Parts: sequence; C-alpha cells; structure tokens
Amino acid sequence: MAHESTDFATSTAPADVVRRQYLASANRDLAALRATLAPDVEWTEMAGFPLAGTYRTPDGVTSNVMEKLGQDWDDWIAHDDTYVTEGENVVVLARYTATNKATGKAIDVRVAHHFTVRGGLIVRFEQFVDTALVREAMAD
Repeated sequence: MAHESTDFATSTAPADVVRRQYLASANRDLAALRATLAPDVEWTEMAGFPLAGTYRTPDGVTSNVMEKLGQDWDDWIAHDDTYVTEGENVVVLARYTATNKATGKAIDVRVAHHFTVRGGLIVRFEQFVDTALVREAMAD
C-alpha cells in the first residue's frame, strides 16, 4: 500500500495549519503562530473570558491574547486532542492548563475551538470555554 507523504511544516491542509498553531503556542513561538494567521484574521475570545473580544491581524491576536495570557498565567497551554474537520472548518476539542500568577490557582478546563482555514491560513477563530472556571482561578 502506497503512503503519500506531505510535509507538515508547509502543508495547507486545514488540520495541519491548526496543529502548527497549537505547537507554536505551546512553544511560545509567536512568530510561528503569526505565520499561521491570515492578515485579516478575526480571532474571537468568548464573552465572559478575561480577554473577551474579537481581535484582528496576526500582531493584534498575539499582543492582545497570547502575550496577555503569558503576563497573567504561568505555563498556559492549550492541549489539543480531538480534531473534527469538514472542508475549511476545523473544530478542536482541547484542554487549557495554567497557573494564575496572582493567585497561584491552577486550571484544567475543557475547551472547544472552531477555526476556519483558507489558503493555508487561519481566517477565523472562535473559542468556547467554561469561563467561570477560568475566572474562579483568578479570584482571591
């Protein structure tokens, strides 16, 4: 049986693009993360989440989301585990783990992310998470 190999680092397959985004985030490699985002990306953090809102541009996303998470949390990681892909849509079931710097409280929260990938770049992201658990870890 022949196996067709693809180069993960340059693959434009939606799930591969999204996986590279998670790896870049876990490695705190903001340049690699920005490389997965379209210039006109719309990145929405859920209402009730500490960083709630919609951010645009790769720099806007990394400065308003990833860098702020790094300021407030130690070892913030989104552990991606299940991918559901249909065309340009990728839904990822994942888990956030981190420790809040101010309170010392840890989180281990399930999350779902919906990505839209076009032309090898993430054009849209929407987060779904139990925001109460995140906020609880931030409260004294």
